[in-house]
Amino acid sequence: MGLFDFLKKKGDAPLAGAAARPRHDNPLAAGPVTRLALDTEAERERQREIARATAAKIDEIELEMTSAIFDDDAWSGIRRPPAAGSPQADQNTDFLLGPDDLPDAAAAPSSALVVEEAAILYANDQLDAAALLLRTSVRDSNGGAGERLPWWMLFDLYQIMGLGREFESIAIDYASHFETSPPTYHPFAETSRSLAGPALDDQFSGAIPTASLSGRLDDGDGARAQLARAQAASPSPLVRFEFQAITQVTPPGCALLLEALQALRKAGRELVLAGADQLVAVLRPMLAIGDRGAGEAPWLLLLELLLLTNREKDFEETAMDYCVTFEVSPPSFEAPPQLAVSLAAASLPPHVAQGAAAPSDRFLLPAVIRGSSAALLAAIADHVADRPALVLDGSRLARIDYAAASALAVHLRTLAQDGRDVVLRDLNHLVAALLRLLGVGDRVRLYAHKY
Repeated sequence: MGLFDFLKKKGDAPLAGAAARPRHDNPLAAGPVTRLALDTEAERERQREIARATAAKIDEIELEMTSAIFDDDAWSGIRRPPAAGSPQADQNTDFLLGPDDLPDAAAAPSSALVVEEAAILYANDQLDAAALLLRTSVRDSNGGAGERLPWWMLFDLYQIMGLGREFESIAIDYASHFETSPPTYHPFAETSRSLAGPALDDQFSGAIPTASLSGRLDDGDGARAQLARAQAASPSPLVRFEFQAITQVTPPGCALLLEALQALRKAGRELVLAGADQLVAVLRPMLAIGDRGAGEAPWLLLLELLLLTNREKDFEETAMDYCVTFEVSPPSFEAPPQLAVSLAAASLPPHVAQGAAAPSDRFLLPAVIRGSSAALLAAIADHVADRPALVLDGSRLARIDYAAASALAVHLRTLAQDGRDVVLRDLNHLVAALLRLLGVGDRVRLYAHKY
């Protein structure tokens, strides 16, 4: 008798009263339907597959527990590494960035055809057809770890198309399918459908003003120069801060950074806070309820970071601690019009980090790229002319058509052949799949954002 024999699988025995229940030939009269029910033979087959998968899962757990009972190594305290594709193994949201130095892998053989066809359909502006193909693929998926890419592509597509309800529906299926937390819906501000004609000429692309802070944050000349560059007038809609290398902070340095963040927020600038969690982790040990030794600046900087990254609960708790410590009214949480994006930024490879390239060398790609894109390629060439490395930021890139992707692929391969280190960061999975299909990944490192 197995360990789970007392858990009867579906079909092992009829439920009480089942024989007395009338059988309906009409599927519409068969009782309540599931959330995704379509009352079709395909849906009924899907439900049967779920039942079979559940039974198989019980058998698998039973086998593992039986093996563990009679396996001395299982009791030795040795922890097995997470399986590939598990939530632990996938932690890195660069969101966009993360400390990963390995580029994204290609699709698994079982999903490669679907991934490539969906990427081409999307590039050719056939969004509905791409969505149908991916939706069919994920519903037929067998749950393997390598099969997540079609799901990720569908998540990106739904966000680009602004289909929040469809996204939430498939997110619930994803959470159940892979036994992980579901992703959160963040629609694209601009999509391939909303930009056309003259609107394409108004898209910004170019270098992003960046303040790269490292080591000890104080009010010295180095920090002042970095913050001044971030606050300088620029056509870029984004301002980027790099906090991941900060190891220590001083009250004067906190006051200096706080002043810069508040000025940019009040000016309505969009902020990217790479490594914000690292700075928060450095700040918190300095602060204790009732201890005014560090002054107000570190407290207020922590509150500003929590405000910008929309962490309301943490903000309210910290505000109350600040109120008790300094005997003042607690600040209120008022989310700014432009919330900052908090990233865990990845470091560049050692041979690049020692050179002239820095995170401030990022070149922001526009929301939509179409046609020959000659002006964009010329701007990229000018940007990288005196640099040994090129980092393209794809966080705003919603869609690139096939012709533009082919031209970009040729251009980037040429730059890579000249000895430059070329990296594309924060791509959506549809664009990353298309560029990989065109061979860009052979010489260029591609990093899509993580779910």
